[in-house]
Amino acid sequence: MNTPHPISVIKPEFIHWGIIGCGNVTEVKSGPAFNKVPNSSLVAVMRRDALLAEDYAKRHGVPKWYGHAADLINDPEINAIYIATPPKYHEEYAIAAMQAGKSVYVEKPMALDLAACRRLEQVSKETGVKLVVAHYRRALPLFMRVKELLDQEVIGNIRFARISLLQPDQSAMIAKTGNNWRVDPALAGGGLFYDLAPHQLDLLVHFLGKPTNIMGLAVNQAGLYTAEDLVVGVAQLPNQVLFNGTWCFTTPQGKEEDLFEIQGETGGMQFSVFGHELTIERNGTVEIEKFQPPQHIQQPMIEKIVQYFLGNAKNPCSAADAILSMEIMEAFAYGSK
Repeated sequence: MNTPHPISVIKPEFIHWGIIGCGNVTEVKSGPAFNKVPNSSLVAVMRRDALLAEDYAKRHGVPKWYGHAADLINDPEINAIYIATPPKYHEEYAIAAMQAGKSVYVEKPMALDLAACRRLEQVSKETGVKLVVAHYRRALPLFMRVKELLDQEVIGNIRFARISLLQPDQSAMIAKTGNNWRVDPALAGGGLFYDLAPHQLDLLVHFLGKPTNIMGLAVNQAGLYTAEDLVVGVAQLPNQVLFNGTWCFTTPQGKEEDLFEIQGETGGMQFSVFGHELTIERNGTVEIEKFQPPQHIQQPMIEKIVQYFLGNAKNPCSAADAILSMEIMEAFAYGSK
């Protein structure tokens, strides 16, 4: 990889977006939000099948579409690019965009592996071009509420945290694609653990800090694909807090679980990372808070990103932030760190 040079980036007054990879994830979760956020508009989309890109553009009222990423990256009207391809292509497209002086919002996981994530961070530093990673759940009201309660120490000093994600192979939680690329390590870096755990582990670090010791094991029990289907991990967090997690994607129907638990000295919190309720136990009472998800789940994060790209706010999820969760994932999937 050639060493990038610093790029003169003019502070924008409006963010004109292009999407590389306008697949299913962008239909509702993210794509429409770019036109609903102040000082932001979606002006072009790209997909390798140009006919599908055209179809997406016409259905969503997007003025331009492309069949080649380079054409979108070099479009002079675009000053920010959202990369929503399989992880294999994140590094290539993000580097090309940053070298062209275009701010980048890249889907999770940030890249195929930890080494690629670090290269992306380095290019952002060397070019001076902004880079944000799509750990968008940290911008949702439920998880902002958890962070607020933890900062206020409403359950006292934290003792332990645990995550349990148990899903059958045909879980409705798991996004379906024609070629099932999410369980192809060559395209996704790993299996469904790599697709879903980034959200959970990003929140773990966001809430409780960077781990000091990590170890884990991963196996493929069912043989339905080449990637891991069962992962277990433990970690030590700051202040002697211990964490353990289990991810199983061959759980029997009816035995599903999506649990994130944080236990403190005087109470605890339980919630689903992919749900909308928070249970708080404190002072001998139990409270349940319910949250209405936004129509476009990434819109709160995109609002923060636009303000960051405009120079009015901090980075809502930096490369350094995302690298922390990737370090945990690789240690869990490939052994102790």
